[in-house]
Amino acid sequence: MYVNCMQEKYLHTSQIPNKISMFRASTVVILDQRFQKKDKTYAVKLRVTYNREQKYYLLGKDLDIDQWSLLQERNPKDKEIKRLKLLFAEIEKKAIKIIDDMEIFSFQEFEKKFNQKPKSSTDVMDALHTKMETLKAEGRLNSAESYKSTYKSFTSFLTSLNRKKLKYADITPEYLEEYEAWMKANGSSITTIGIYLRNLRTIFNQAIEEGIFQHEFYPFGKRKYQIPAGQNIKKALRIDDIKKIVDYKPETQAEAKAKDLWLFSYLCNGVNVKDIVRLQYRNLSKKHITFIRAKTERSTKSNQKEIVIVRMPEIDEIINKWGIKPEQPNKYIFDLISENDTPVQELAKIKQATKTINKYMKRIGEKLELDLKLTTYTARHSFATTVNYYFNQQIIS
Repeated sequence: MYVNCMQEKYLHTSQIPNKISMFRASTVVILDQRFQKKDKTYAVKLRVTYNREQKYYLLGKDLDIDQWSLLQERNPKDKEIKRLKLLFAEIEKKAIKIIDDMEIFSFQEFEKKFNQKPKSSTDVMDALHTKMETLKAEGRLNSAESYKSTYKSFTSFLTSLNRKKLKYADITPEYLEEYEAWMKANGSSITTIGIYLRNLRTIFNQAIEEGIFQHEFYPFGKRKYQIPAGQNIKKALRIDDIKKIVDYKPETQAEAKAKDLWLFSYLCNGVNVKDIVRLQYRNLSKKHITFIRAKTERSTKSNQKEIVIVRMPEIDEIINKWGIKPEQPNKYIFDLISENDTPVQELAKIKQATKTINKYMKRIGEKLELDLKLTTYTARHSFATTVNYYFNQQIIS
Protein backbone atom coordinates (compact mmCIF):
# COMPACT_ATOMS: atom_id res chain seq x y z
CA MET A 1 0.00 0.00 0.00
CA TYR A 2 1.35 3.40 -1.02
CA VAL A 3 1.71 5.78 1.89
CA ASN A 4 3.50 9.03 1.18
CA CYS A 5 2.19 11.12 4.04
CA MET A 6 0.24 10.07 7.10
CA GLN A 7 -1.16 12.88 9.19
CA GLU A 8 -3.03 12.59 12.47
CA LYS A 9 -5.38 15.39 13.45
CA TYR A 10 -6.64 15.78 16.99
CA LEU A 11 -9.97 17.58 17.03
CA HIS A 12 -12.11 19.28 19.61
CA THR A 13 -15.70 18.18 19.91
CA SER A 14 -18.58 20.00 21.56
CA GLN A 15 -20.44 16.78 22.29
CA ILE A 16 -18.86 16.49 25.76
CA PRO A 17 -19.00 19.80 27.63
CA ASN A 18 -15.80 21.09 29.21
CA LYS A 19 -13.76 18.16 27.88
CA ILE A 20 -11.61 17.62 24.84
CA SER A 21 -12.25 14.43 22.90
CA MET A 22 -9.41 13.34 20.65
CA PHE A 23 -10.08 11.73 17.27
CA ARG A 24 -7.81 10.82 14.42
CA ALA A 25 -8.31 11.82 10.78
CA SER A 26 -5.81 10.17 8.45
CA THR A 27 -5.16 10.01 4.72
CA VAL A 28 -3.53 7.42 2.49
CA VAL A 29 -3.34 6.87 -1.28
CA ILE A 30 -4.38 3.32 -2.19
CA LEU A 31 -4.99 1.05 -5.17
CA ASP A 32 -8.60 -0.09 -4.74
CA GLN A 33 -8.30 -3.77 -5.63
CA ARG A 34 -11.93 -4.49 -4.76
CA PHE A 35 -13.02 -3.57 -8.28
CA GLN A 36 -10.97 -4.67 -11.31
CA LYS A 37 -11.58 -3.02 -14.68
CA LYS A 38 -11.68 -4.77 -18.05
CA ASP A 39 -8.10 -3.75 -18.82
CA LYS A 40 -6.89 -5.39 -15.56
CA THR A 41 -6.34 -2.04 -13.84
CA TYR A 42 -7.71 -0.64 -10.61
CA ALA A 43 -8.61 2.89 -9.57
CA VAL A 44 -6.17 4.88 -7.46
CA LYS A 45 -8.02 6.54 -4.61
CA LEU A 46 -7.45 8.71 -1.58
CA ARG A 47 -8.78 7.02 1.54
CA VAL A 48 -9.73 9.24 4.46
CA THR A 49 -10.36 7.64 7.84
CA TYR A 50 -12.07 9.45 10.69
CA ASN A 51 -13.52 7.97 13.86
CA ARG A 52 -13.33 4.46 12.31
CA GLU A 53 -15.29 5.57 9.24
CA GLN A 54 -13.60 5.39 5.84
CA LYS A 55 -14.40 7.18 2.60
CA TYR A 56 -12.71 6.93 -0.79
CA TYR A 57 -12.06 9.65 -3.38
CA LEU A 58 -11.11 8.97 -7.00
CA LEU A 59 -7.83 10.52 -8.16
CA GLY A 60 -8.50 10.03 -11.87
CA LYS A 61 -5.75 7.45 -12.40
CA ASP A 62 -5.92 3.69 -13.02
CA LEU A 63 -2.92 1.38 -12.55
CA ASP A 64 -2.29 -2.34 -12.77
CA ILE A 65 -0.61 -4.39 -10.04
CA ASP A 66 2.86 -4.15 -11.62
CA GLN A 67 2.65 -0.37 -11.97
CA TRP A 68 1.47 -0.07 -8.38
CA SER A 69 4.39 -2.21 -7.21
CA LEU A 70 6.81 0.12 -8.99
CA LEU A 71 5.16 3.04 -7.23
CA GLN A 72 6.14 1.56 -3.87
CA GLU A 73 9.84 1.94 -4.66
CA ARG A 74 11.56 4.78 -2.90
CA ASN A 75 12.98 6.20 -6.13
CA PRO A 76 11.24 4.58 -9.14
CA LYS A 77 13.30 4.34 -12.34
CA ASP A 78 10.35 4.79 -14.69
CA LYS A 79 9.77 8.49 -15.46
CA GLU A 80 5.98 8.20 -15.61
CA ILE A 81 5.89 6.34 -12.29
CA LYS A 82 8.10 9.04 -10.78
CA ARG A 83 5.68 11.68 -12.06
CA LEU A 84 2.69 9.86 -10.59
CA LYS A 85 4.47 9.43 -7.25
CA LEU A 86 5.00 13.20 -7.07
CA LEU A 87 1.43 13.87 -8.20
CA PHE A 88 -0.11 11.60 -5.55
CA ALA A 89 2.12 13.17 -2.90
CA GLU A 90 0.85 16.63 -3.86
CA ILE A 91 -2.77 15.46 -3.78
CA GLU A 92 -2.32 13.95 -0.32
CA LYS A 93 -0.54 17.09 0.82
CA LYS A 94 -3.60 19.08 -0.27
CA ALA A 95 -5.90 16.72 1.65
CA ILE A 96 -3.78 17.00 4.80
CA LYS A 97 -3.85 20.80 4.62
CA ILE A 98 -7.63 20.77 4.33
CA ILE A 99 -7.85 18.56 7.43
CA ASP A 100 -5.38 20.76 9.32
CA ASP A 101 -7.41 23.88 8.54
CA MET A 102 -10.69 22.39 9.80
CA GLU A 103 -11.54 23.14 13.43
CA ILE A 104 -13.97 20.22 13.53
CA PHE A 105 -13.64 17.49 10.93
CA SER A 106 -16.60 16.35 8.86
CA PHE A 107 -16.58 14.33 5.65
CA GLN A 108 -19.11 16.69 4.10
CA GLU A 109 -16.91 19.73 4.63
CA PHE A 110 -13.79 17.83 3.57
CA GLU A 111 -15.41 16.66 0.31
CA LYS A 112 -16.59 20.17 -0.46
CA LYS A 113 -13.09 21.60 -0.10
CA PHE A 114 -11.23 18.65 -1.64
CA ASN A 115 -13.36 18.63 -4.80
CA GLN A 116 -13.54 22.39 -5.04
CA LYS A 117 -11.90 23.77 -8.16
CA PRO A 118 -9.44 26.59 -7.57
CA LYS A 119 -11.03 29.98 -7.81
CA SER A 120 -10.39 31.70 -11.10
CA SER A 121 -7.91 34.42 -10.33
CA THR A 122 -7.41 37.52 -12.42
CA ASP A 123 -3.96 37.97 -10.92
CA VAL A 124 -1.19 36.98 -13.33
CA MET A 125 1.35 36.39 -10.56
CA ASP A 126 -0.97 33.84 -8.94
CA ALA A 127 -1.33 32.08 -12.30
CA LEU A 128 2.45 31.98 -12.82
CA HIS A 129 2.97 30.54 -9.35
CA THR A 130 0.22 27.93 -9.84
CA LYS A 131 1.76 26.90 -13.18
CA MET A 132 5.15 26.52 -11.53
CA GLU A 133 3.74 24.32 -8.74
CA THR A 134 1.79 22.19 -11.23
CA LEU A 135 4.91 21.53 -13.28
CA LYS A 136 6.83 20.58 -10.12
CA ALA A 137 4.08 18.12 -9.14
CA GLU A 138 4.32 16.55 -12.61
CA GLY A 139 8.07 16.14 -12.29
CA ARG A 140 8.78 18.64 -15.09
CA LEU A 141 11.49 20.40 -13.15
CA ASN A 142 13.22 22.26 -15.99
CA SER A 143 9.93 23.83 -17.04
CA ALA A 144 9.10 24.61 -13.41
CA GLU A 145 12.45 26.40 -13.05
CA SER A 146 11.69 28.43 -16.16
CA TYR A 147 8.37 29.62 -14.72
CA LYS A 148 10.04 30.30 -11.38
CA SER A 149 12.53 32.60 -13.13
CA THR A 150 9.66 34.26 -15.01
CA TYR A 151 7.81 34.81 -11.73
CA LYS A 152 10.90 36.36 -10.11
CA SER A 153 11.48 38.62 -13.11
CA PHE A 154 7.97 40.04 -13.10
CA THR A 155 8.09 40.40 -9.30
CA SER A 156 11.20 42.56 -9.68
CA PHE A 157 9.57 44.56 -12.47
CA LEU A 158 6.48 45.20 -10.32
CA THR A 159 8.72 46.31 -7.46
CA SER A 160 10.39 48.82 -9.77
CA LEU A 161 6.91 50.21 -10.46
CA ASN A 162 5.97 50.20 -6.73
CA ARG A 163 3.25 47.65 -7.37
CA LYS A 164 2.45 44.21 -5.94
CA LYS A 165 -0.43 42.94 -8.08
CA LEU A 166 -0.55 42.29 -11.80
CA LYS A 167 -3.96 41.79 -13.41
CA TYR A 168 -4.50 40.43 -16.91
CA ALA A 169 -6.17 43.70 -17.85
CA ASP A 170 -2.99 45.60 -16.89
CA ILE A 171 -0.92 43.87 -19.53
CA THR A 172 -1.18 45.77 -22.78
CA PRO A 173 1.22 45.88 -25.74
CA GLU A 174 2.62 49.09 -24.24
CA TYR A 175 3.15 47.39 -20.88
CA LEU A 176 5.06 44.56 -22.55
CA GLU A 177 7.22 47.02 -24.47
CA GLU A 178 8.05 48.69 -21.15
CA TYR A 179 8.92 45.33 -19.58
CA GLU A 180 11.18 44.45 -22.52
CA ALA A 181 13.00 47.78 -22.23
CA TRP A 182 13.43 47.25 -18.47
CA MET A 183 14.85 43.77 -19.04
CA LYS A 184 17.34 45.05 -21.61
CA ALA A 185 18.40 47.87 -19.29
CA ASN A 186 19.13 45.26 -16.62
CA GLY A 187 21.35 43.24 -18.94
CA SER A 188 18.99 40.44 -19.97
CA SER A 189 19.48 38.86 -23.38
CA ILE A 190 16.85 38.71 -26.11
CA THR A 191 16.74 34.94 -25.61
CA THR A 192 15.90 35.28 -21.90
CA ILE A 193 13.28 37.95 -22.57
CA GLY A 194 11.71 35.70 -25.19
CA ILE A 195 11.54 32.73 -22.79
CA TYR A 196 9.83 34.74 -20.04
CA LEU A 197 7.33 36.33 -22.39
CA ARG A 198 6.44 33.02 -24.02
CA ASN A 199 5.71 31.68 -20.54
CA LEU A 200 3.51 34.71 -19.91
CA ARG A 201 1.73 34.13 -23.22
CA THR A 202 1.01 30.53 -22.17
CA ILE A 203 -0.63 31.85 -18.99
CA PHE A 204 -2.75 34.22 -21.10
CA ASN A 205 -3.84 31.38 -23.40
CA GLN A 206 -4.91 29.31 -20.40
CA ALA A 207 -6.83 32.26 -18.97
CA ILE A 208 -8.73 32.63 -22.25
CA GLU A 209 -9.56 28.91 -22.31
CA GLU A 210 -10.87 29.14 -18.74
CA GLY A 211 -12.96 32.21 -19.52
CA ILE A 212 -10.96 34.45 -17.18
CA PHE A 213 -9.82 36.79 -19.95
CA GLN A 214 -11.40 37.88 -23.23
CA HIS A 215 -9.46 37.23 -26.43
CA GLU A 216 -10.25 40.66 -27.87
CA PHE A 217 -7.89 42.18 -25.30
CA TYR A 218 -5.09 39.68 -26.00
CA PRO A 219 -1.84 41.74 -26.06
CA PHE A 220 0.23 39.38 -28.23
CA GLY A 221 0.30 38.97 -31.99
CA LYS A 222 0.39 40.83 -35.27
CA ARG A 223 -0.06 44.59 -34.91
CA LYS A 224 0.15 44.16 -31.14
CA TYR A 225 3.17 43.06 -29.13
CA GLN A 226 5.47 40.53 -30.79
CA ILE A 227 7.85 38.54 -28.62
CA PRO A 228 11.48 39.14 -29.64
CA ALA A 229 13.39 36.16 -30.98
CA GLY A 230 17.12 35.83 -30.50
CA GLN A 231 19.19 35.02 -33.55
CA ASN A 232 19.69 31.26 -33.62
CA ILE A 233 23.26 31.19 -34.84
CA LYS A 234 24.36 27.62 -35.48
CA LYS A 235 27.89 27.33 -34.11
CA ALA A 236 29.43 24.53 -36.15
CA LEU A 237 33.06 23.45 -36.36
CA ARG A 238 34.94 22.81 -39.57
CA ILE A 239 35.92 19.23 -40.33
CA ASP A 240 39.59 20.11 -39.74
CA ASP A 241 38.68 21.27 -36.22
CA ILE A 242 36.84 18.01 -35.53
CA LYS A 243 39.93 16.07 -36.62
CA LYS A 244 42.08 18.11 -34.22
CA ILE A 245 39.77 17.19 -31.35
CA VAL A 246 39.82 13.50 -32.31
CA ASP A 247 43.63 13.52 -32.45
CA TYR A 248 44.05 15.50 -29.20
CA LYS A 249 45.82 13.58 -26.41
CA PRO A 250 44.14 14.40 -23.06
CA GLU A 251 46.40 15.38 -20.17
CA THR A 252 44.08 14.10 -17.42
CA GLN A 253 41.38 11.50 -17.00
CA ALA A 254 38.81 14.27 -16.54
CA GLU A 255 39.84 15.74 -19.89
CA ALA A 256 39.68 12.30 -21.50
CA LYS A 257 36.16 11.64 -20.25
CA ALA A 258 34.91 15.09 -21.28
CA LYS A 259 36.43 14.69 -24.74
CA ASP A 260 34.94 11.22 -25.21
CA LEU A 261 31.46 12.28 -24.08
CA TRP A 262 31.65 15.31 -26.37
CA LEU A 263 32.63 13.06 -29.30
CA PHE A 264 29.90 10.60 -28.30
CA SER A 265 27.37 13.41 -28.63
CA TYR A 266 28.83 14.39 -31.99
CA LEU A 267 28.88 10.84 -33.36
CA CYS A 268 25.37 10.10 -32.09
CA ASN A 269 23.62 12.66 -34.32
CA GLY A 270 24.43 15.50 -31.92
CA VAL A 271 22.41 13.97 -29.07
CA ASN A 272 22.18 16.20 -25.99
CA VAL A 273 23.66 15.45 -22.57
CA LYS A 274 20.30 14.66 -20.95
CA ASP A 275 19.73 11.84 -23.42
CA ILE A 276 23.32 10.58 -23.12
CA VAL A 277 23.21 10.23 -19.33
CA ARG A 278 19.84 8.43 -19.50
CA LEU A 279 20.94 5.82 -22.03
CA GLN A 280 20.60 2.28 -20.72
CA TYR A 281 22.06 -0.96 -22.06
CA ARG A 282 18.58 -1.98 -23.20
CA ASN A 283 18.84 0.86 -25.74
CA LEU A 284 21.67 -1.01 -27.48
CA SER A 285 21.26 -3.60 -30.19
CA LYS A 286 24.05 -5.18 -32.23
CA LYS A 287 24.05 -2.44 -34.84
CA HIS A 288 22.07 0.46 -33.39
CA ILE A 289 21.33 2.68 -30.41
CA THR A 290 17.59 3.39 -30.19
CA PHE A 291 15.83 5.65 -27.71
CA ILE A 292 13.06 8.22 -27.25
CA ARG A 293 14.28 11.76 -26.73
CA ALA A 294 13.62 13.02 -23.20
CA LYS A 295 12.18 16.16 -24.79
CA THR A 296 9.35 14.18 -26.41
CA GLU A 297 8.76 11.34 -23.91
CA ARG A 298 5.72 13.10 -22.43
CA SER A 299 4.11 13.44 -25.88
CA THR A 300 1.55 11.05 -27.29
CA LYS A 301 3.03 7.97 -28.96
CA SER A 302 2.36 9.41 -32.42
CA ASN A 303 4.43 12.50 -31.55
CA GLN A 304 7.28 10.78 -29.75
CA LYS A 305 10.53 11.02 -31.66
CA GLU A 306 12.53 7.80 -31.78
CA ILE A 307 16.22 8.27 -32.46
CA VAL A 308 18.11 5.47 -34.22
CA ILE A 309 21.91 5.74 -34.33
CA VAL A 310 24.31 3.44 -36.15
CA ARG A 311 26.88 1.95 -33.77
CA MET A 312 30.19 2.94 -35.30
CA PRO A 313 33.39 1.44 -33.84
CA GLU A 314 34.27 4.80 -32.26
CA ILE A 315 30.95 4.84 -30.39
CA ASP A 316 31.52 1.31 -29.11
CA GLU A 317 35.03 2.24 -28.03
CA ILE A 318 33.67 5.05 -25.83
CA ILE A 319 30.99 2.77 -24.35
CA ASN A 320 33.56 0.06 -23.60
CA LYS A 321 35.88 2.59 -22.00
CA TRP A 322 33.42 4.46 -19.79
CA GLY A 323 30.39 2.17 -19.57
CA ILE A 324 29.41 0.63 -16.23
CA LYS A 325 30.08 -3.07 -15.83
CA PRO A 326 28.50 -5.59 -15.75
CA GLU A 327 26.20 -4.67 -18.62
CA GLN A 328 22.58 -5.07 -17.51
CA PRO A 329 19.51 -4.00 -19.55
CA ASN A 330 18.08 -1.59 -16.96
CA LYS A 331 21.42 -0.09 -15.93
CA TYR A 332 22.55 3.32 -17.17
CA ILE A 333 25.52 3.04 -19.52
CA PHE A 334 27.48 5.96 -18.09
CA ASP A 335 28.05 6.57 -14.40
CA LEU A 336 26.49 10.04 -14.41
CA ILE A 337 23.09 9.45 -12.78
CA SER A 338 21.67 6.67 -10.62
CA GLU A 339 18.38 4.78 -10.73
CA ASN A 340 17.95 5.87 -7.09
CA ASP A 341 18.06 9.58 -7.93
CA THR A 342 15.00 11.71 -7.32
CA PRO A 343 13.95 13.97 -10.23
CA VAL A 344 15.61 16.92 -8.47
CA GLN A 345 18.86 14.99 -7.98
CA GLU A 346 18.83 13.76 -11.57
CA LEU A 347 18.36 17.27 -12.92
CA ALA A 348 21.23 18.56 -10.78
CA LYS A 349 23.53 15.78 -12.01
CA ILE A 350 22.64 16.41 -15.66
CA LYS A 351 23.45 20.10 -15.22
CA GLN A 352 26.72 19.22 -13.50
CA ALA A 353 27.69 16.76 -16.26
CA THR A 354 27.03 19.43 -18.91
CA LYS A 355 29.02 21.99 -16.93
CA THR A 356 31.96 19.61 -16.51
CA ILE A 357 32.06 18.65 -20.20
CA ASN A 358 31.93 22.32 -21.21
CA LYS A 359 34.67 23.22 -18.71
CA TYR A 360 37.21 20.73 -20.07
CA MET A 361 36.22 21.12 -23.72
CA LYS A 362 36.76 24.87 -23.41
CA ARG A 363 40.32 24.16 -22.22
CA ILE A 364 40.90 21.71 -25.05
CA GLY A 365 39.61 24.24 -27.58
CA GLU A 366 41.95 26.90 -26.22
CA LYS A 367 44.93 24.54 -26.42
CA LEU A 368 44.03 23.70 -30.01
CA GLU A 369 43.49 27.43 -30.76
CA LEU A 370 40.06 26.83 -32.28
CA ASP A 371 37.97 29.81 -33.33
CA LEU A 372 34.77 28.55 -31.69
CA LYS A 373 34.27 27.89 -27.99
CA LEU A 374 33.77 24.15 -27.51
CA THR A 375 30.52 23.25 -25.74
CA THR A 376 27.95 20.47 -25.92
CA TYR A 377 25.91 22.91 -28.03
CA THR A 378 28.76 23.08 -30.55
CA ALA A 379 28.85 19.28 -30.80
CA ARG A 380 25.14 19.14 -31.66
CA HIS A 381 25.35 21.65 -34.47
CA SER A 382 28.69 20.49 -35.84
CA PHE A 383 27.24 17.04 -36.52
CA ALA A 384 24.52 18.42 -38.76
CA THR A 385 26.95 20.38 -40.92
CA THR A 386 29.93 18.06 -41.20
CA VAL A 387 29.44 14.41 -40.34
CA ASN A 388 27.21 13.52 -43.27
CA TYR A 389 29.82 14.59 -45.78
CA TYR A 390 33.25 14.18 -44.30
CA PHE A 391 33.47 11.96 -41.25
CA ASN A 392 33.82 8.55 -42.86
CA GLN A 393 36.36 9.74 -45.41
CA GLN A 394 38.62 11.98 -43.34
CA ILE A 395 38.48 10.82 -39.73
CA ILE A 396 37.85 7.08 -39.70
CA SER A 397 40.45 6.50 -42.40
